[in-house]
Amino acid sequence: MDVAALRWFQQVADGTTVTEVSDLDGMTQSGVSRALARLEAEIGIPLLRRSGRALRMTRAGATFKRHVDAMLHEFDDGLAALSELASPDSGTVSVAFQLSLGTWLVPHLVASFHDEHPRVRFDLRQARDELTTSALASGEVDVEITTVRTSAEAIRWRALLVEPLRLVVGREHAFADRTEIGLAEAAEERFVMLRTTYALRRLCEQLCQRAGFTPTIAFEGDDLPTIEGFVAAGLGVAIVPMTRYELPAAARAGVRYLTITDPGATRDIGIAWSTERRLLPAAERFRRHVIDQVRARSL
Repeated sequence: MDVAALRWFQQVADGTTVTEVSDLDGMTQSGVSRALARLEAEIGIPLLRRSGRALRMTRAGATFKRHVDAMLHEFDDGLAALSELASPDSGTVSVAFQLSLGTWLVPHLVASFHDEHPRVRFDLRQARDELTTSALASGEVDVEITTVRTSAEAIRWRALLVEPLRLVVGREHAFADRTEIGLAEAAEERFVMLRTTYALRRLCEQLCQRAGFTPTIAFEGDDLPTIEGFVAAGLGVAIVPMTRYELPAAARAGVRYLTITDPGATRDIGIAWSTERRLLPAAERFRRHVIDQVRARSL
């Protein structure tokens, strides 16, 4: 149906004359009248009747009017929502990220962007099964901050920074007084690791295998604070990323971080987005902001 004709029907039904409608919308009176006639022909029942010089609703028109009002209200809300999405200053950006990046990197990126664009909203989604699911591939998010590179041609991944990995031990551990270690020296230790669906778990196991051993897994968890809590309790050692921001003293009190001297004891962090879908302005502006933050070395 012609949305303009529905609006003209709504206005006439509310008491506006055809002459006034034509003046308001810059149309000829005959053009408005023909559009109303086509609307009635399409529906197959008269909606308006002439009463003197004015048009009045028929019974069918009064019934139809209630639905037209509701429909146009929803339609206008939809247009407003699309306008907001299309605006780089007031849209919504959907971002997926790994749990281990949610304590420092993602908050920094969002906060620095929000300082410049306070009206933009964020839909933040944590990726728990990093090796088995991809909200980006399914079209659920605009961008993803991730350490997982994909071979999919439809997804572009751009490196942001390299994060060093550390061996974390309890403060009473035999290694606690050291500053660095080769992983081969920890071959007999019990390890606390993330579950097998996490990218960091796979990376840790690969590092151990290159060092000549298969790690003995004592406990598994779903987040790094839990992992480090178990290490602080003396239940094992762990390989964890060393964030760019210092942990609170209370969180560091029970553990010590040792530099791993093995080659490759790092992980790459990047931003990914689909090459098949054009990002809306707010999301594109955030993507560029993330890259600019790296270029400016403000991370």
